Amino acid sequence: MTNSPGKPWFALAAAVFLVLASTPVQAANAWVWPMDPHQLSMGFDRPAQNWLPGHRGVDLVGAIGDQVLAAGSGTIFFAGLIAGKGVVVVKHGALRTTYEPVTASVTLGARVRAGDVLGTLQPGNSHCASATTVTCLHWGLIRGTTYLNPLALVQKRVRLMPQFQNN
Repeated sequence: MTNSPGKPWFALAAAVFLVLASTPVQAANAWVWPMDPHQLSMGFDRPAQNWLPGHRGVDLVGAIGDQVLAAGSGTIFFAGLIAGKGVVVVKHGALRTTYEPVTASVTLGARVRAGDVLGTLQPGNSHCASATTVTCLHWGLIRGTTYLNPLALVQKRVRLMPQFQNN
């Protein structure tokens, strides 16, 4: 093996790549589930066009009065009623997470960290609601006008690393 002047830089660049590649894309924001424990009732089904039917988030089974948590750090963008349903929206840079039906305990403009309480789960008319205590949290994720799957924030990611040969 010969020691050429370019090889140490290649090794350093490879080491930096490995560190950066193993760092999550949202490193500045540790994401958590908005309810604990969490049980998925209905998954994400983005429609081909925004006006078509689909499911623009996921539903998590809960009980009326359960705490709803901020999935990530950000600023309260909206906390109030929409069509009689309590909604909280948290802005995380270019992303927004939505939570409904929620009785908000936060106010517009407040800063929250991942895991902070946003409010409590309200009764709602959903496919997992019962007449007594069971309801669902509808949790959404939006970038601009594009609906995204919020499970991508909390599910583990596997990254394959390139194999470098030592010549």
